[in-house]
Amino acid sequence: MHAVNLAAVGPIEFAVPVWATAIALVVVLIIAWAFGGVARWTLRDRAKMNVTTSIVLSIVGTAIGLLIAGALDSNLKLWSGLTVILGLVGSIAAVFTYTAVIARVHPPRATLTELMAAGESDRLEFKSTARVNMHTGEKDARMEHVIVKTVSGFLNSGGGTLLIGVDDDGRPLGLDRDYATMKVPDADRFELWLRDLFSTSFGQNAAAAIGVTIEDVAADDGQRPVCRIICSPSTRPVYLRPGKKADPEFWVRSGNSTRQLTIDEAAEYIMSRWPLGAGSAIAAQVRAAVRFSIDR
Repeated sequence: MHAVNLAAVGPIEFAVPVWATAIALVVVLIIAWAFGGVARWTLRDRAKMNVTTSIVLSIVGTAIGLLIAGALDSNLKLWSGLTVILGLVGSIAAVFTYTAVIARVHPPRATLTELMAAGESDRLEFKSTARVNMHTGEKDARMEHVIVKTVSGFLNSGGGTLLIGVDDDGRPLGLDRDYATMKVPDADRFELWLRDLFSTSFGQNAAAAIGVTIEDVAADDGQRPVCRIICSPSTRPVYLRPGKKADPEFWVRSGNSTRQLTIDEAAEYIMSRWPLGAGSAIAAQVRAAVRFSIDR
């Protein structure tokens, strides 16, 4: 036998037309969409995700299923019953695994009714108003400071949720008092004011990570709006600036209350929570990402 000189033969080209490759890609997407739909239907309430995520997971799961099919029998055809079944099972398994991991890291968001029934804790705080002093009935800057210091304490600690429009006993009071202080007394203007307050108090970067939603809650006399503020643990220290000429403040959560630290206490706390060094900084950010379950 004579050896074949591959260099003389030149590169080997596959005679697959471009249009066939394009059709194959479309077919793969259609199959992934169908398998992903079957997976979401099979898991129902356990697999709440958008179509794009289910397609990507379906492609990965189907590929794993086909590899298993090939390992079991190398002569299996692509459209054989066992191959299709293993591909579908792999797709369902990928969607289920992803859903289980997400549910483990980020449990489903508790309803406002559940939060109010749970009562205040190191991760949950109730405030009757954001601007109005309940004793005087007038707008009071001290009320705004209470809101931002509570949010600051959550950000610098393990994260938490602040509900505005709820009294200390967990009863919904609504936001009508705060709405009355706005030029346009509605939820949109209140949320805009609140976000501006956070930007002024913490800076744009820290404020952008704070979630604000306004939801109606059932009360004895009907539906009342309550503001939910979600604070994930910050990956860096967050300082509160109460005014242009005032010194920055550093707040943390201490049990069910929020406490201001002195300069030396803040320095020690920061060094412990956000240690210097690239590796330590990355580890601190990872811990912050997993420490607090978004939407408790």
